[in-house]
Amino acid sequence: MTALTIRPATPADIPAITRIYGESVRTATASFELRPPDEAEMARRMAELTGNGFPYLAAEAGGALAGYAYAALYRTRPAYRWTVEDSVYIAPDNQRGGVGRALLTALIAACTERGFRQMIAVIGDSPQQPGSVALHKALGFQHIGILPDVGFKHGHWCDSLLMQRALGPGGKTAP
Repeated sequence: MTALTIRPATPADIPAITRIYGESVRTATASFELRPPDEAEMARRMAELTGNGFPYLAAEAGGALAGYAYAALYRTRPAYRWTVEDSVYIAPDNQRGGVGRALLTALIAACTERGFRQMIAVIGDSPQQPGSVALHKALGFQHIGILPDVGFKHGHWCDSLLMQRALGPGGKTAP
């Protein structure tokens, strides 16, 4: 693979981000969205996250976007403010080449630097996502539960696998 650069995503990345995510929505079950959002919606989502101080990263290889990752609040109630959920999406031609590991490693570091204490992975249709499960496990996430049959997409019921990783001191000290 060409040298990989991890950097903050910018609005200029939105067309490629929209294509990568749209492909995932249309063909896979990692996301439970049923219709791919357009560029305006993806730009709105990015602006909301970055405007609230959450990291939104891009992986670039050979001048093209190979993938992206971001963190968002796990839940919106105030007591959850130290816990984030990660999202990682890789362009089909770049899957299984280390892009996901590079992005998630950088995302963990960025969230730790921002003082977050826990990261949750919500992996949709986990039997169909062995790469995502293995990636999270390799980077220190622990299996914490399965929500069976919570989404219906592409003609079948899908689970959500929950995995969790402490950031920094985790829950050992007050934030």
